[in-house]
This record gives sequence, C-alpha cells and structure tokens, in this order.
Amino acid sequence: MKASSKPAVKRTAVQKDKLSAAGLLGKWILTIVMLVIAVEMIIPFIWMISTSFKKASDVFNYPVQWIPATFDFKHHINVWSGSDSFITYYLNSLKVTLIPVILAAFLSSLAAYSFAKLEYKGRDAFFLLYISMMMVPNQILFVPKFIMFDWMGIYNTHWALILPQCFSVFGVFLMRQFFVSFPNELIQAAKVDGANHFYIWWKIMLPLAKPVIASFMILDFTWNWNDYENPLIFLNSQKLYTIPLGLNKFVLESNIDYNGMMAAASASIIPIIIVFLLGQRYVVEGVTSSGIKG
Repeated sequence: MKASSKPAVKRTAVQKDKLSAAGLLGKWILTIVMLVIAVEMIIPFIWMISTSFKKASDVFNYPVQWIPATFDFKHHINVWSGSDSFITYYLNSLKVTLIPVILAAFLSSLAAYSFAKLEYKGRDAFFLLYISMMMVPNQILFVPKFIMFDWMGIYNTHWALILPQCFSVFGVFLMRQFFVSFPNELIQAAKVDGANHFYIWWKIMLPLAKPVIASFMILDFTWNWNDYENPLIFLNSQKLYTIPLGLNKFVLESNIDYNGMMAAASASIIPIIIVFLLGQRYVVEGVTSSGIKG
C-alpha cells in the first residue's frame, strides 16, 4: 500500500506544478496584453500633449517627434485668451457638473438606504423597476425631455442639464449594494438607543460608505463633464456652452489648426486628471466593496 501510494503522490505533485506553471503563464500573458492595451491608449494622449507645444510645421514630421524641439506656448495662451475664451466654458462645465454630482450623491444615498434597510410592501419590485431604467438608452428620452423642458421654461438654460443629472439610477444601485451588506444588528442597536432612520443614515451609514460615495462622485463627475449630447440638444446660446460644445466650436472654426485643437483638448481634460489622481483609490475600493455584495 505504501509503495503504491508514492506514485500517486508524485503524480499529484506533478499535476500541481503543471497547474501552477500554467497559472503563472496565464498571468504573464494577461499582463502583456494589458500592457499593450495601456500603451495603445496612452500613445494618442502623449501625442496630443506633445502636439499642443509644437510648431505647426512640426506636427506631421516623420519619424514622430514625441518631445518638441522647441516648446511653443502660444497655442495654450490663445485657448485661454482668445475671443472664445475657455474660461467661460470651464465655468459653465463646472456649474453643470458639480451641482448634479453633489445632489446626486445625496439623493442616491437616501434612496439606496430606503431600498436596502426600510421594510415596506413592494420595495424589491419597485427597486427592480427602478434599476431597469438603466437599460433605457438616453437617446430615447431626448424628445420627451425637450417637450417637458420647453413647457417648464428651462430649455436653453443650465437647469435643463442640472435637474436630470441630480437623479442617478446607477448611484442608487451602487450604494444600495453596499448598504445591503451592512449588519442589521447595528441598526437595531441604534434604534434601541432612540435613533431614527435619518440619524442612522447620516451618522452611521454615510461615514462607512465614503469609499462608495466617493467612487460614484468621481465617475459621475467624469460622465457629466464629458457629456456632449445633452448640451448640444438643450442649449442654443453660445454663452451657455460647456467644454464639449466649446471644443466642437473651436474645431469647426480653427481652420485645421491642429496645434490649437490639441491645446484646447489638453486644457479640457485637466479637471478629470486632477479628480482621478486625487480619488483613484476610491474608485477601485468603492466599486469592489459594493459590486460583489448584496
């Protein structure tokens, strides 16, 4: 029996070694693939930044000159000081981005707490109906929203962009998944001490949900900042334009000024870079902690 068991042990060890080698090879292949994708995605970004500082005659030099021979800042200066100053577009974008992000985080956390911890008839059915709106393409709602905004008198105002973005189905879903994983015993203990639901939500749930809320606000900021379709449809006045519309206008009127285009595009991504650098750890931590629970 002992003699027959040794070959079996050896076979098991060999199989484990093969599996570990295969797993290591798979990780290396995945790492290489992800590295190639990352390089492919970052090359246009580097070219954009580099071109914004080049002279017009150096834009299409071959081989590609990744570092400009001489840095020309006039294109960036023109973007900020020209007749169509990006300062106006920046202020408009900050207005229609920050207000909805803050309100959406507040309202989504309230709704998520209700769906996760309050007991009432039809709660789960209503939640499923609510999140099913995530499957409705935004383009389908353009005509109804256009009619409604015109009736409300907010067409061609920033309120046409702010109000719809204050309510986020994704935000409710993300935060609800986190709140569901929260122990009910702690909530019951708080109720015994005389705490009401608003106090529990404000003093207990929100502090623990900071990573989820922060990750949602970062993602929502990016979506709102880059939104092109809604401003295009609901804004007519140039003084109300946001960054995406300002970029489009600049491209149409730049007379193939590639340096100016790249300088404008580089200026437009500064807030997004800052936001992600400051809160990138919250994106991974928040989505992970809420996405795998509930």
